Amino acid sequence: MTETVTDPAETAPPPAERSYPRFAKPQRVAFVQSSWHHDVVAGCWESFLREIVERGIVASQVDLFEVPGSFEIPLHVQMLAKTRRYTAIVAAGLVVDDGLTGFVAQTVIQALMDVQLKTEVPVFSAVATPHSFERGEADTDRFRQHFALKGAEVAHACADTLLSLERLRGQVAAGIV
Repeated sequence: MTETVTDPAETAPPPAERSYPRFAKPQRVAFVQSSWHHDVVAGCWESFLREIVERGIVASQVDLFEVPGSFEIPLHVQMLAKTRRYTAIVAAGLVVDDGLTGFVAQTVIQALMDVQLKTEVPVFSAVATPHSFERGEADTDRFRQHFALKGAEVAHACADTLLSLERLRGQVAAGIV
């Protein structure tokens, strides 16, 4: 007697689609990306856009801005925040160890924090500062994967924060908080 073996994937129910809370109001997000090491950082934008759309923000409401390097990111973020057009801003870049890494990375992160605290527009960072980065294929591939993962992670953080702030603002307006 011959037994038929069935592939479990054929009989398993389809994976449940992820369901996320929806926003009460339309959201608009700016994504500011360093063009230095663009071949490595670009995956962050791509995975961010995929995930943020999955989380309920329309792709046409997400604007991409490119700047020369990570050091230039904070000024662009500040100017965008001051327009009040965006409900959130994301920054992505790669700061490579050249002796100034600690200074540049610390300066960028502190400036991004200052912008969000002064403007009350949430700012998210996907600015990476590896301890070592060689332009070889192995490191380049590793950091491409890292940025693709970071893009998805920052999209989730962005959406979750926007939802939280939307609820908080509603509670404040209603006098609950």
